[in-house]
Amino acid sequence: MTTATELHPKYITESNGRQSAVILPIEEFNGLLEDLDDLATVAERVKEPTVPHAQVVKELKEDGYLSD
Repeated sequence: MTTATELHPKYITESNGRQSAVILPIEEFNGLLEDLDDLATVAERVKEPTVPHAQVVKELKEDGYLSD
């Protein structure tokens, strides 16, 4: 997840000194979009039941995705 200290914003300032917009490098902007998408996914799934780790490992082994 991106933190504020990792961003390099440039502010557009009006003649009265009020900041009206922000410019970010495209990589930072895309990173923020990915973070928002991840957070939206978490919010959608917050009420889903959890699965014990041992069960996930067992199923991955049974399906051939994980070796013994």
